[in-house]
Amino acid sequence: MPVDLDRHAALAKELLPPGRLLVGDDRPDGDAGTYAHVNPATGREQAAVTLAGPGQVNAAVDAARTAFERWRTLRPDERRGALLRLAALVRRDAEKIEGILTLECAVPAATTAALPRRAADYLEYYAGYADKIEGRVIPIFPENAFDYTLAEPYGVIGIISTWNGGISSVARKAGAALAAGNTVVVKPMELAPFSSLLFGELALEAGLPAGAVNVVPGDAAAGAALVRHPGVDKISFTGGHRTARAILADAAETIKPVVLELGGKSGNIIFPDADLAAAGQFAGTVCMVMAGQGCVFPTRLIVHESVHDQVVATAVATAAALPIGDPLDPATVVGPVVSAAAQTRILGMLERALAAPAGELLLGGGRVDASADPGLAGGFFVAPTILDRVDPAAEIAQEEVFGPVLSVLTFRDEDEAVALANGTPYGLAGYVHTADLRRAHRVAARLDAGYVSVGGFAALPASAPFGGFGRSGYGKEGGRAGLDEFIRTKNVYLPL
Repeated sequence: MPVDLDRHAALAKELLPPGRLLVGDDRPDGDAGTYAHVNPATGREQAAVTLAGPGQVNAAVDAARTAFERWRTLRPDERRGALLRLAALVRRDAEKIEGILTLECAVPAATTAALPRRAADYLEYYAGYADKIEGRVIPIFPENAFDYTLAEPYGVIGIISTWNGGISSVARKAGAALAAGNTVVVKPMELAPFSSLLFGELALEAGLPAGAVNVVPGDAAAGAALVRHPGVDKISFTGGHRTARAILADAAETIKPVVLELGGKSGNIIFPDADLAAAGQFAGTVCMVMAGQGCVFPTRLIVHESVHDQVVATAVATAAALPIGDPLDPATVVGPVVSAAAQTRILGMLERALAAPAGELLLGGGRVDASADPGLAGGFFVAPTILDRVDPAAEIAQEEVFGPVLSVLTFRDEDEAVALANGTPYGLAGYVHTADLRRAHRVAARLDAGYVSVGGFAALPASAPFGGFGRSGYGKEGGRAGLDEFIRTKNVYLPL
């Protein structure tokens, strides 16, 4: 499926909003220069993105603090109405948002339709909580006193979002924060700022006060300025654990709380009594969609040795048949990775794994062969790759690849399967395939992961909490738990 260069260029001119900052209702210039945004599918520059420096971060925080005094004092039903209007605008512009997501980070068209819908789901879900946030009365006996709690917003929330979540990730964070009465400053990565900028514009159109949502694309320096800013009361970050360490160090200067939604190295356990054909197809597909660029994807196949050959053969055949190519083509399953740097990093990990060798290469192992399809030569494509009988201690089995790479490990009994699944520093997700319901519950309870899926992969509803353990971070997004991250509790004691 060759990349249609002309179509990409035309859509970029039509759909990509100006890469400007949004501070209050102003679109100021940045003092950190511009970023030449490159389309991952074509390898060509398609837009210039204004980058925020410390001055623009300061202005955005000031705008958020000013808007906070108005936003927090609105009647809760008014905040609810504003968020519902924002959700309706996201649904209205869903087709435009889908195109932007494909252009900015090469999310295949077959996947993009779900993302604006999920963004609107989160906004609607949290809008419903805006008038239902309440404190508690604390029993005081036998004293003659009245004790109660107040559920209050923090103030200004700094949101640092990664590139692959786009508008759905921003809406999940911002929807909860705004419903609780906070205002937000969103710092998207320069790799994918456009859907976040559109989110900010839609917030203004929905009638949220200017400054309730500010969007300041920038690099790591802009992120550090946001985290260190004394006017920011809490940080919500999605990204990698190395950046998270820097954020924690910066947040320590002001003793600032942080929510971390980080990466994963999720194990996919297949027992002999599972539907082996379905399990093999699942293993060969899910970790390859979006070119493997999903934190919850099951990137380690942990299969019982008695069914190894059958399951792995199905996984290899399935992955080999996945359509690769232009992410604008609805038939494409595997598009390019997000950047040349990401491609180089992934290929380096594969080179080290093959040189060790850490396992037996069954499929892929490098770039997509552009000689067979010259239309893919300019993009950042990595071939779907499967390594068999991988050393559990090898880098490729321990570190997040964030590319279309599956590592296969085998086990003999349930204890070994659980040990292998838990045998990395990550704890984001786990997958279990078995026909035994008791085993499913037993293994799910033993997995050191914040999310466990039995028999497949399900997109979590807005009402479900999501977040990992260990190197995968802490805190929750989604559900009531995600709302609680942006509420602080005050106790009031009143003698009578």
